[in-house]
This record gives sequence, C-alpha cells and structure tokens, in this order.
Amino acid sequence: MIENSSSPPAPAAKPAPVSTRPPTPTGSVPAKPAARPSPLEQWGGTSGMIYMTLPVIAFVVGNAVAGLYGAIIAAMVVALGVAVVRLARKESVAPALNGLFGVAVAAGISLWTGSAKNYFLLGIWLSLAGAVVLTASVLVRRPLAGLLWNAVTGKGSAWREDRVCRRYYDIATLTLAAVFAARFVVQQWLYDSDETGWLGFAKIVMGYPLLGLALLVVAWAARRSTKRLAALEAGIGGQRSAPSPQAGPADRH
Repeated sequence: MIENSSSPPAPAAKPAPVSTRPPTPTGSVPAKPAARPSPLEQWGGTSGMIYMTLPVIAFVVGNAVAGLYGAIIAAMVVALGVAVVRLARKESVAPALNGLFGVAVAAGISLWTGSAKNYFLLGIWLSLAGAVVLTASVLVRRPLAGLLWNAVTGKGSAWREDRVCRRYYDIATLTLAAVFAARFVVQQWLYDSDETGWLGFAKIVMGYPLLGLALLVVAWAARRSTKRLAALEAGIGGQRSAPSPQAGPADRH
C-alpha cells in the first residue's frame, strides 16, 4: 500500500481590504493653522484707517460749503459709501459699520444742538475718558495695553506675574494715555474757540497717525515682554529662573 505524500492544498488567502482613504501625496506637508490676524488687520488694515477719516473730511468741507445740514449729509453719504465699497470688495465691513455708527451719533448730536462744532464733542470727551481709564489701569497694576494686546494675540496672562514685563506695558499704556490726553487738551481748546475747521484738522492729524506712533510703543513692549518670558522659561536669570539641579540646599536660598 503506497501512501500519498502530497500535502493538502493551502487555503486561499483572503483579499486585502480596500482602503477608502485617499492616497497622501508624496512629500506633502501638513497644512499650517491659519495665522491670527494682527490688531491692525482686525481694524481693516491701513486702508480701513484711511476710510474712517473720510467722513470727517466730508463734514468739514460740507460745513464750509453748505452749512450744518450739508455737512451732516456729506458725512453720512461718505460713511455709507465706505461701507458699500468694502462690502463690494469683500473686505471686512466691521470698521466701516463702526465708523458709520459713530458718524450717525456725532451727526445726531450736532443736529440736535444746532452747532457744527458739536459734531466733535463726543470724540473730545471720549479722549478724556480714555486717558483716565488708561492711567487708572497702570495704577491698579493692570496696564490696559498689556491686557488688550495679549487678549487679541492669544498670548495669555503670564506677563502679569513678572514685574519687568508689567513695566514694559506700563510704559506703553502711559504712552497711549498721553495721546488721548493731548487730543482732549488740544481739541477742547479749539472747541472753546469755535474753530470748527481746525477741530476737523486736529481730529485727523491727532487720530490714527498719532495713535499709530503710540502703537509702535505697544509693539515694542510686546516684543520685550515675549523675550523676557522666553528667557525666564529657559531659566536664564530673572526672578523666576529655576535653581540648578546640582546645587545644595544652601545654594538654593
């Protein structure tokens, strides 16, 4: 009797599962998260700053040419036109809408009082309020420049725990307070002198150009604070630097 030495056939291999995931391109780089817009970009960029001065120019020119009612109509038409243009160009309309609201309130005050110079009255007193609030924030050790900058950029509140970082933002906040105080002093003097045309000029010149210079100081404070916190995190000097692992108990005091 001869035995069959041939082995039974192997079972058929199961087919590999078909992946439904799309193939990843060779050498592809994961997409980076979208960068957070800067404070200037959130206000509409440089063009947004320029657009928001146009209603003031329209009011001053309209008042000189056609009187109070012509000035109010000119300012409102220009503010509305700015919003339409930004909407048509698919740009952020928030700055334009804020400007339109401000023009409407200022024009309403001017129309209610019957005086063209009162168009600037709200801005004058808001400047005084800004100077007071900014100065008070430094006195209570919560400099507003640091609070707003780090809230907008998402940097957190670690800077508040360091005295040097707070000093940087104190300088920036007091610079902003000086800008607002200067606006109030100059424009209030022009208001008392019934200089409506010069009031408009002062509002433009002491507006975003002067504020832009103050924001440079805020940016300087932010850079110095970031470098300071990075150095402290790395243990390079400062009050919060970590002690050496090899130091004895006496050395750590």
